[in-house]
Amino acid sequence: MNQNFKVEDAKELIKSTLKSNNKNIALWGDFMTASLIVYFLFSSGDFSFLLTYASFMRCFGFALLNYKMLTGKTAKGVSVKTLELYGVVFLCRLMSILRHQGYLPFDKTGDWFYHFVEIISLASVCLAVYLIFVPLVSTYDEKYDKFGNLHVPDRLGGLYLLGPCVLMAIIFHPSLNNEWFSDICWTISMYLESVAMLPQLYMFQKQATDEGGVVETLTSHMVFALGFSRVFEFMFWVTSFKELLHYSGSRMAGYIVLLAQIGHIGIMADFFYYYFKSVSMGAPMELPTTYSGVV
Repeated sequence: MNQNFKVEDAKELIKSTLKSNNKNIALWGDFMTASLIVYFLFSSGDFSFLLTYASFMRCFGFALLNYKMLTGKTAKGVSVKTLELYGVVFLCRLMSILRHQGYLPFDKTGDWFYHFVEIISLASVCLAVYLIFVPLVSTYDEKYDKFGNLHVPDRLGGLYLLGPCVLMAIIFHPSLNNEWFSDICWTISMYLESVAMLPQLYMFQKQATDEGGVVETLTSHMVFALGFSRVFEFMFWVTSFKELLHYSGSRMAGYIVLLAQIGHIGIMADFFYYYFKSVSMGAPMELPTTYSGVV
């Protein structure tokens, strides 16, 4: 009797979990379906598809953001500084991959699909920035988007992240394209993407302190997609580490690229925890009022 009771309890728990998560399941189910379609139609099944998959997940995240802003008519909770930094990330990456093939996936998606997804991501970022500065400017939480507001205009705080990344890329960069400018552009995109989410996490921290830690659902999905995409990139590059050697034979650039990706995952780990916690409960994501944004 007791065993049957436990079985019934388990069934009810599963039903309630599925019911409370039906929107999340539908959202990520659609993404997985689209991923499978892309894999079977455009990929040749090579391990390097992980690079394309990471790019596709980022594009999905920004598509969610565009959808949220266009349908909800609000930019609340979105950091324009993070968007500006991602704009630089995609622009630098495209300046590298549109001219050379050194950092492209080895499979068929590297022929054109990877480029296409990166272009769509850049366009999505530009659209989001336009929406914030023009039609939705009245809903933008500028008072919380304060990262880097020290000795520079308020909206240029991202320079404190961009500057060091550019300097590091000039000093330490792989040479897969065998062209100085192209290699540096790709490396800037890699380093900068590792820290581009910091203004958004800082904004979450400020909002959690003043207004409570509830994060709008689509915004949380967007941030998760952007952060978790680096897990797949890391999986590829950690197995292809030898490709990141400098032409001089130095491995330093490869080490820094891997450390940058590990650092990004570490920065996002705290957010991942609260995201998975909210999804498992079928509730809106809520950060603690003492949320730090980093582990």
